[in-house]
Amino acid sequence: MPAFHSCTCRLVERAINEVIMYNVAYFKASGQQEVMDFMQAHPFITLCGASIEGRPIATHVPVLFEERGDKLFLLAHIMRMQGHTEVFKQNNRVLAIFTGPHTYVSASWYEDKAVASTWNYQAVHVSGILQFTDEASLLKLLGALTEKFENNPDSPALLDKMPSEYVAKMVQAIISFEIEITGIDHVFKLSQNRDAKSYEHIIRHLQSGDSSAQTIAQEMERKIDSNRKME
Repeated sequence: MPAFHSCTCRLVERAINEVIMYNVAYFKASGQQEVMDFMQAHPFITLCGASIEGRPIATHVPVLFEERGDKLFLLAHIMRMQGHTEVFKQNNRVLAIFTGPHTYVSASWYEDKAVASTWNYQAVHVSGILQFTDEASLLKLLGALTEKFENNPDSPALLDKMPSEYVAKMVQAIISFEIEITGIDHVFKLSQNRDAKSYEHIIRHLQSGDSSAQTIAQEMERKIDSNRKME
């Protein structure tokens, strides 16, 4: 997975006050690149907005990333004749939410059991300005999306393998957009506030859980490895 340029990673620091999110110091990433890597690894976002009357709306789309100088953009598309599309035209300030696996953590796994159980998760909130783009941009985006997620140069689902008549009809029904990112915040809540023995117990219990629990356990183990390398 390609790393973002260092200037783009600094966007996280520069724009942190643009997003208001649950904020506890020890539930943070070890560095800005870790936040950007998480976003790339979880590109199916929840895109939120509000009408001019204050009515909240949300939709779900896969996104691509594009760097332009020291700015970072999210690229995606939605159907034209939809309620959320009209809301984004009215008010182009949006919030994109990137989420990964999450899992319950029982206090029975702690050394000190006289505390509350909790939930471990990772999430990144991105605020930005949405602008709709033209048909040429839409076609370029569709080509890039299918190339990335098909990940197969011979796939018949690639844009350039589709019948031109179908593509022409499809682009009339959808519209592309870009979001210039103005702020990034995150919570990586992985039991960092627990003592070492409790932390190990949590990992062991999660390793025998479902796929989400196992993924969280892997992230917690990775935190241990990362901290050891920094010592």
